Amino acid sequence: MEIRLDNKAMLITGASTGFGRATAVMAAESGAFVGVNYCHSEDEAKKTLSQVEGAGGKGALLKADVRDRRQVDRMFDEFAEASGGRLDILVNNAGSLVGRTTIEEIDDELWDEVIRLNTTSTVYCTRRAIPMLRANGGGVIVNMSSVAAKIGGAGGAAHYAAAKGAINSLTVGLAKELAPDNIRVVGLMPGVVPTLFHEKFTSPEKMEELREKIPLKHFGKPEQIAAAIVFLSSEYADFITGAFLNISGGW
Repeated sequence: MEIRLDNKAMLITGASTGFGRATAVMAAESGAFVGVNYCHSEDEAKKTLSQVEGAGGKGALLKADVRDRRQVDRMFDEFAEASGGRLDILVNNAGSLVGRTTIEEIDDELWDEVIRLNTTSTVYCTRRAIPMLRANGGGVIVNMSSVAAKIGGAGGAAHYAAAKGAINSLTVGLAKELAPDNIRVVGLMPGVVPTLFHEKFTSPEKMEELREKIPLKHFGKPEQIAAAIVFLSSEYADFITGAFLNISGGW
């Protein structure tokens, strides 16, 4: 089975590294035009675009802080100009733990930042994408959740788990709301996948502890997350909406 996204335009938030980069490259290999969003990591975003082009695809760099509604609006305008007015797939991938802490010790600023980056940004981007998707006769929204939403996070990540739990509820509600417009909304719940996320927030010792807790006893790969996104964005998944793919090794 060959999955193709020919003549499709995909915008990926947080696409400079990790899941976003892997998805951008795989989508390009499948024929999609790819919007590579980044906020601070311009050099890494350029590497992503270079890999997109190396895969035979086309794309555009889109600098925007997705926590800022005005920047989100500008990003979508720039994407529409670069893609010829098309948007078929939105991947709400931007997000971060920001910092580990207990709920007892979390301050208001960190709580607000986690919600803004993981949840509010998804609302801003989705709200802006809906008219464009509708104008093209429908499309797909892929929301990046986490297995943390299911297990409550691990070691000072309950705030992140809560933000991703909100993504799950939003995904189900949006799927019902947008079904009449032929817009599917799906979610991914990745488990532990070594990326810059864990390099920043998880010690090597903690990573080994997590590995032992995974029923399959090994970590995932960014390319596995990307493959799931490409599949869910394709015609092979056109009967899937309001659902989640748990890619966590059994958690």
